[in-house]
Amino acid sequence: MKAATVGALIVSLAGGAVASQAPELAQQYRQRLGGALEEVAHVVADFDADAARNNLRREEALALHDQAEEPFLRDRGQSIRRTIARFERLRYQSERLGELPPVLRPLAVIAAPDQAVLEGTVRNFEPAVPLTAHGLAWTAVGLLSGFGVFRLAAFPFRRRASRRPGRYGERFTRPGNR
Repeated sequence: MKAATVGALIVSLAGGAVASQAPELAQQYRQRLGGALEEVAHVVADFDADAARNNLRREEALALHDQAEEPFLRDRGQSIRRTIARFERLRYQSERLGELPPVLRPLAVIAAPDQAVLEGTVRNFEPAVPLTAHGLAWTAVGLLSGFGVFRLAAFPFRRRASRRPGRYGERFTRPGNR
């Protein structure tokens, strides 16, 4: 077997192995996203409940924080604003992932991940054997991508077709044309 063939096979298999994990990464990300969303929802609900107990709507409570003389209260108001904004982003992404077919979920995760959720997912990621149709589709994409990367990397090193005589110096002749 030629070295180029072995190289192409190795790179293709590596690409397939890596890409085959994309659906599992998306699934683990989605689970972690759900947990983060629930926790942030509790914080936002507690803030809203505190505001309601004081006959305030959320925006009114935030405005009180913004107008407070104490820097701590102003900072706390900014913190809860960031938490509310993150809650909205997580909720949107969770809904979006739920609407997408499983084969497209890895692309959605890559396109706009929540950094904290993604970092936690990668840190605790456990590979899985791709037994689903979308797992096999990603494996095929990885195999083809790996092969394409190998071909591109090997392109500058390929031998050019020779215009010289044949392998041992003889010229190619057709039978009967000597």
